[in-house]
Amino acid sequence: MVHVEATRRRRLEPDARREQILSVAVRLFGEKPYAEVSTTDVARIAGVARGLVNHYFGTKKDLYLEVVRIMLTVPAVAVERLPGGDLPERAEAIVNWFLDVVSRHSTSWLAAISAGGMGGDAEVDAVIAEAVDVAADSVLEALGLGERPAEALRGMARAYVGLAIYTAREWLQRGALSREQVHTLLSTTLLTMVERVFPQAG
Repeated sequence: MVHVEATRRRRLEPDARREQILSVAVRLFGEKPYAEVSTTDVARIAGVARGLVNHYFGTKKDLYLEVVRIMLTVPAVAVERLPGGDLPERAEAIVNWFLDVVSRHSTSWLAAISAGGMGGDAEVDAVIAEAVDVAADSVLEALGLGERPAEALRGMARAYVGLAIYTAREWLQRGALSREQVHTLLSTTLLTMVERVFPQAG
């Protein structure tokens, strides 16, 4: 039994080190443009050898792509943990979850969504586009519309995700909107889309 527990601890250690490195990278890329962050910086703050950063993530760009992916992709568990209820309650829960996440990690989220000075890079743009796709599918799933959705419906959901992103930026980056205003705009829009727009997708 002792041997089994020791083996489990050894297996978890690499995961813990990887998460530690990723956590530091998320913070640094959130605080500085891509060009001003090095894997040496990440390794030093994480307390590991630089070779270990390369071992887990490859190049600096590979590490950055993983940071963007982590910051922008909706995890499946987020949808699973949404409370039940009627449509307005589900819409409220979706919007609240999104606003909680982006406000908690505002600096890193804003850096990721704006590509941290890497805008126009094909690989970064692909990761962001993939994250938008996942977010759109997650919204549909949370609303009970995720069973083989039509492409038009997915397109509408992607448009809503785009609205959510830019509305959050108006709140977090420009200070033009309050959280309450953002919440009202996004939850009301989502309900209207479900009731009046999504049915047009067939």
